[in-house]
Amino acid sequence: MATPTNDMKSFYRQRKSNRGGITKSTSKSKKKSPKHAATISSDITQPKALISHGAPDLQDDYDKQEDVLRQFDMNMAYGPCLGMTRLARWERAQRLGMNPPKEIEGMLKSGKVSLECLWDGRV
Repeated sequence: MATPTNDMKSFYRQRKSNRGGITKSTSKSKKKSPKHAATISSDITQPKALISHGAPDLQDDYDKQEDVLRQFDMNMAYGPCLGMTRLARWERAQRLGMNPPKEIEGMLKSGKVSLECLWDGRV
């Protein structure tokens, strides 16, 4: 039986040849960022279609109440929201003792907001 050696270089002998191979450049070059990198603070990088009235159009058209309701839709602590209205989900969470926010109930019963969840028609 052969005796093991600790020198892996002697076991796997590899020699580099400089004949016809690809040579690497010795000078270090800095990578430049792409011309159209996405940043929020620069309007130069935004395509013209996203700019309206001189400012990037990155915000959706919904108000503060809809934003609160969307947060309610995305909070899985109150169970799934697919296949039911926001009000039915709120009432189910109340029945099960999950204590959903009372402000959500007030918004939903006022009739001024959409009763359909954020994912309705998308999934």
